[in-house]
Amino acid sequence: MPEPLLSVHALDAHYGDFQALFGVSISVAHGQAIAVIGANGAGKSTLLKSIAGLMRSRRDAIVFEGVPIGELPAHAVARRGIALVPEGRRLFPSLTVEENLLIGGQGGRSGPWSLARIYELFPVLAERIRQPAGTLSGGEQQMLAIARCLMGAPQLIMFDEPSLGLAPAIVHRLLDTIRDLNRDGVTCLLVEQNVALSLKLASRAYVLENGRVSLTGAGDELLADDRVRSAYLGL
Repeated sequence: MPEPLLSVHALDAHYGDFQALFGVSISVAHGQAIAVIGANGAGKSTLLKSIAGLMRSRRDAIVFEGVPIGELPAHAVARRGIALVPEGRRLFPSLTVEENLLIGGQGGRSGPWSLARIYELFPVLAERIRQPAGTLSGGEQQMLAIARCLMGAPQLIMFDEPSLGLAPAIVHRLLDTIRDLNRDGVTCLLVEQNVALSLKLASRAYVLENGRVSLTGAGDELLADDRVRSAYLGL
């Protein structure tokens, strides 16, 4: 079997004395779309923050392209090719759309993403290039957050609750964008409150419960699993 792009091995994570993750292990292959589902407080965001270097881990707990990166700070993780679209977007609200995009491209990685290609993918951003990011609608801000990550030429993009607070029509449009990016070869790791949509998008998924992986399988298999349907889909 080829070596995975990302491997997480027996990852623990703490907030002070509180332990949020207990021996979590996941694997992400090149070009895959992986979903992580679970209830609020299950540890999903903590997992993404740990991978992104926002929470320090054991050096060998997180391996990317065969290199242990668990002890690296966030900026070094980003330069290796891992990007996080954080919950709440975390844009620079007083800077313009284009300034936010240019900041996203300052990591020094070369890749296929340019301003022209970003504006082709998100035409609404081309209409707002001089507009402060803080004045955009929620959906437009989420598009900008994704576009800013793409400007850094990542190999892996992690999405933390991209649909939070958005209208259903915008949610479907954003998840279609994530699906299209994945079909174009971008590896995606998705935490999303809309469990049904995320499982339809993902080739594989992991279920987190109380900081532990309780179930894993193909997205369509978990979508049909009675335990998942009862716990997360209300069926």
